[in-house]
Formats: sequence, structure tokens, C-alpha cells
Amino acid sequence: MAPSAVGVETVTVPDVSTLKLQAAAGPYKELAATRFDAESEAGLKGHKAAKYPNYLPTWNRDEKYAPLEPFEHYEHGKDADTSYPNLLSKGAVTVTDLTPTIGTEVRGIQLSSLSNAGKDELARFVAERKVVAFRGQDFADLPIEKALEFGSYFGRHHIHPTSGAPAGHPEVHVVHRGAGDTGAQQFFEKRTSSVAWHSDVSYERQPPGTTFLYVLERPSTGGDTLFVDAAEAYRRLSPLFQERLHGLRATHSAVEQANASLARGGIKRREPVINEHPIVRTHPATGEKALYINPQFTRDIVGLKKEESDAILKFLYDHIAYGADFQARVKWEERTVVVWDNRVTQHSALVDWKDGQRRHLARITPQAERPYETPFEG
Repeated sequence: MAPSAVGVETVTVPDVSTLKLQAAAGPYKELAATRFDAESEAGLKGHKAAKYPNYLPTWNRDEKYAPLEPFEHYEHGKDADTSYPNLLSKGAVTVTDLTPTIGTEVRGIQLSSLSNAGKDELARFVAERKVVAFRGQDFADLPIEKALEFGSYFGRHHIHPTSGAPAGHPEVHVVHRGAGDTGAQQFFEKRTSSVAWHSDVSYERQPPGTTFLYVLERPSTGGDTLFVDAAEAYRRLSPLFQERLHGLRATHSAVEQANASLARGGIKRREPVINEHPIVRTHPATGEKALYINPQFTRDIVGLKKEESDAILKFLYDHIAYGADFQARVKWEERTVVVWDNRVTQHSALVDWKDGQRRHLARITPQAERPYETPFEG
């Protein structure tokens, strides 16, 4: 089991609490909530009360954390039996691939009951399939401590610097749009799309690996999540372009996210950081190479002039965004846990429902190794 959440070593930047919101903040931060209507969530304004009030987000301004310290991550996917006897071979398990390279739906197993061998196989299966939707799960009804205990097997829990969390459980990242919330309508007065591709908190020195998101409540339709296979995106490039990307590093910044949170009256649990990561990273269990840049947190390519960096990053962002033939769309249904590997994917929530229904999910985000690359193989 991994140690409890205390974070990773990072390069700190000056206090940004007095800085103005930068234009690079992006739609991901603009749509992130920093409050909700308590009466609506209690069922006092014509909406049903929140089904899981213990998971409603809180933003404690007095909750501060020191810079994250480095830790040694152990990748359990390397220990897995890839015939998956402890994960997929028991009882009436159905496995349906959503696309050839990314996305699988599994029914008939209970994640919370997996043995350690089953958890090893889960890590490897998710690394191979990139994102897997497990239906009929009991995560939402477990005590929060039990859900966190399960997640801790896969790495140290990350505490998000700005997001809401259930009271007393800062390790849980809450995704919440309350009943009757009209923030999306205001967003679309100035923007044309809510799509915001990213890999979670890639600005950390040791970003997440195997990641869990489970649904608490959802709109009757809409609010799906898009995923893209960053390993297949790398493979689609020409060998010459692949080779040119090897050895390049890009900066990933938390500064804009912190600025955006403060500008909307939100919190900053920890000073924002900037870290450099290879543009092409290698997965420790599968050996796959994947593109590791995203428009939400990546800022520039180290050693290149701005125009050069911008041109390459724009091409890569467009390549990922337009790659519908290596993307999957996960539709939420009750009692679903979606597990993905942040090292080889990017994702985007969709804010496409307009009837004010509540969307409420919880994420457990174990950190993994510091990104590294292996030599180009032509």
C-alpha cells in the first residue's frame, strides 16, 4: 500500500495570490465551480436533495499544505498476469471494447472485492485499454475511507490544490455541478465549446497514473466524458517526427489554475508549481510511448523560441483533438466507476445538458512515477 498523501517535490514559484488571471487559464478552469447553492442541494428549491450529501464539495480556506515531497512509486501493473485470471475470469463477466485501441466496458465484477493480484491486473488492463468503465459498482455507497483505502494501493493520494473536496477528505476531488446551476449558460455566451483536453494535474513532478472516477448523480442524458489514446496519437506520427520529439521537454504550470481559482473566490491549498516533463513519455508496465502535453497545463517547449514552441504544440494539440479514430466517449450510468491511466490518455468532460440537472462525481487520484522517456525506436 502506498503512503498517505503528502505530495511530490516540485519547483515552486512566487505567491500568485495578487496576480491577475492570465488568458491561458483555459475553459477547464473557467468551468470549475467554487461554490454551490446549499438550499438547492438540500432539496429546498424544487430540486431533489443531493443523493450523497457526504460527498458535497467544501472549500476550506484555512486548509494549507506544504510543497509535495518526492516518493518512490511502485507500479503494480508490472506484476500482473496478463491473462487476467483474478480480474476478468470469475463468474459471468462481460467485456465489451468500445473501440479497437481505447475504451472497454466491463460488467459482472466488483472492484472493491478484488484481491491484490486482481488490483495488479486492473492496473495493467487499464494501461492496455487506456480507459475502462466498470458498471454495477458499490464505490459510491462505501465509506469514503474505504474508497480511499482501495485507491491507495495504486499510489500516494494526490490532494488537489484548488478543487472542492468532501469535508475531512481532501484526497477526494469532487466534480460537482449543482441542481439548477446556470454557470454553463454564462460560459457559452462567450465560448463555443466546453471541450478541454487534459491529463490531470500534469504540472506535478509525479503526476497521476491509474485514476478512478465514480458517479454519484448524473443528468438523464449528457455529461459524458471523452478520452483520447495518447499512445496511439504518438504511433500515428511519422518516424521522422517521432524522432524529433524525443529529447524535447515541455513545462507544465499550475499557476494559471491557481490564479483562476482565486479570481473566482476559490482556494489555494498549496503554492502553484511548474515542472518539466518529456514530450514523449514511456509507460513503466507496457513500455508504450505516449504524447505527454496538453493545452490546459503545458506552456512551452524548453529550449525553443516562442514561435517554434507554439507551432509544434498547436500541431500536437490539434492532432489529439481531431483524432476521433483514437478516441472513446464514455456514457455515465448509475453505479459506474471509470478507471483510466493518466500517463497514456487525455480526457475532457462535456457540459452539454441545459436542464439544470445535478452532475456529481468523485475522483481518487493516486500519483505515479516521475515521467521519463526511453530512446526512440525507429
